[in-house]
Amino acid sequence: MIKYLTKEAEEIKELPSTQNARWMCILPDFTGADLIEWSHQFGIPGNYLIDALDVEKRPQYEAREGMTYLIIRTPILVQVEDAEDELYRTAPIGIIIKGNCIITICAYESPVLQYFIRNEVPNFDPSDIPLFVLQLFEQNVLYYLECLKQLDTRRNVLEEILFDSSHTTELKRLLGIDKSLIFFVNSLSANDMLKKKIWKSDILQIRQDKGKSALFEEIRMDNAQALETANMYTNILNGIMDTYGTIISTNLNVTIGRLTVITVVLMVPTLIASFYGMNVSLPFEKNPYAFYGIITIAVSLIFILVWYFRNRRFL
Repeated sequence: MIKYLTKEAEEIKELPSTQNARWMCILPDFTGADLIEWSHQFGIPGNYLIDALDVEKRPQYEAREGMTYLIIRTPILVQVEDAEDELYRTAPIGIIIKGNCIITICAYESPVLQYFIRNEVPNFDPSDIPLFVLQLFEQNVLYYLECLKQLDTRRNVLEEILFDSSHTTELKRLLGIDKSLIFFVNSLSANDMLKKKIWKSDILQIRQDKGKSALFEEIRMDNAQALETANMYTNILNGIMDTYGTIISTNLNVTIGRLTVITVVLMVPTLIASFYGMNVSLPFEKNPYAFYGIITIAVSLIFILVWYFRNRRFL
């Protein structure tokens, strides 16, 4: 699906064709045949559209033949089968600048692009291409920060559950959060490198514009903050997982130890009863009080063993 968009009187307007469109937004679902058709229609290399669909594609930029091609990575919400809540991965957004028009493409439903389609970004104007690209960067970083807050909130909930639980289910869910954070760290780091190259090459021609230069610097600072936050959450989470893994292992060892002690304690009366259950002549077998004597000895031995194990802190 492709949307032809422009902005008139502070409202986003969808057009039926490319005529007068300032922003062409390619959204799922689409096929390979669609990409080939759009490539010919817009006069852009086919690999510009295809590369943006590669989930492993790293942020990059390229300028040639009057076109500028950018790729940034953005958080994408995914559903994990064995988890109650949704987690995040990252995917590329392709940005193609050709003349006075900008083309964006993403293989997934991107909340960042939806912010612009719903006209929720202040001062958004697709006709001002450098500002539009900077605002895409800005909203992308802000969405990273929002996702990081959600992941940290979920981590706190699981941590409280783990405090009173020895199950491994919560640890598996923490592992899912850890994977999301690793994706975020790698993507934020790559996005930061891309921004440095963009500033150095000035392909957006924003150095001479104080307002856009200040916005770009603010975006880089927000990206650095998001990267630092993601690294901090990763370190905290790794520490929590190691700690609770050790606690679960210790609790398991304590439980096994207690079961072993109980087995040893119950083995004594069982052994005595086994001896006196033999079909042979035994001491005191004709004494009418032999049964009570055996019970007394067995119970006494049990108390002695319990006292011993308690003193040794096995119980």
